[in-house]
Amino acid sequence: MKVLLVNGSPNVNGTTKFALNEVAKSLNEEGIETEIIDLGNKAINDCIACGYCASHEGCVFNDIVNEFVKKASEVDGFVFGSPVYYGHPTGRILSFLDRVFYSGKSVFKHKVGASVITLRRSGATASFDVINKYFTISNMFVIPSNYWNNVHGPSKEEAKYDLEGIETMHNLGKNMAYLLKAISLAKENNLPLPKLTFNERTNFISEKDKM
Repeated sequence: MKVLLVNGSPNVNGTTKFALNEVAKSLNEEGIETEIIDLGNKAINDCIACGYCASHEGCVFNDIVNEFVKKASEVDGFVFGSPVYYGHPTGRILSFLDRVFYSGKSVFKHKVGASVITLRRSGATASFDVINKYFTISNMFVIPSNYWNNVHGPSKEEAKYDLEGIETMHNLGKNMAYLLKAISLAKENNLPLPKLTFNERTNFISEKDKM
């Protein structure tokens, strides 16, 4: 079993990387393989709603998004981390996630996901909510912890003093490992995944409104 952890900060060795390393450490202790992917500080194109991915394999922009979706198809879980910018996740990770989940949504179904937020002071739960929405529209299992998944500290040196935040990261890893193992056991014992239907698509416009 393997989990991909994505660092959505342009700072590849900052607080977000520190928090993700704590989650990875906890997963490794439970025998789960991990890989951390840094989005770095290069520009990431936003989704342009061109529809290319509907009729082709991958996104029209052949960059880290397509590379990630290929990796995502072969792993079991995901942790997406971001610092807080003006009360929300970075534009970098949102552009990345918009394109990843739109062009490669099928590879995430019935896999596990979690978000990790780092910040100096405010915006944690709002940012946490934004990233979790990608999971809950994609039929993913969202992993909890003993608190919302955030670590405080403008630098990793200060984040080391957020003992509750670090404990939250460790417990997140333990919970994720448990569910990954439970899913694996279910597959081994022929317990099928839920059978879902995808027949309806409502735009909230009635026939009367169209007249």
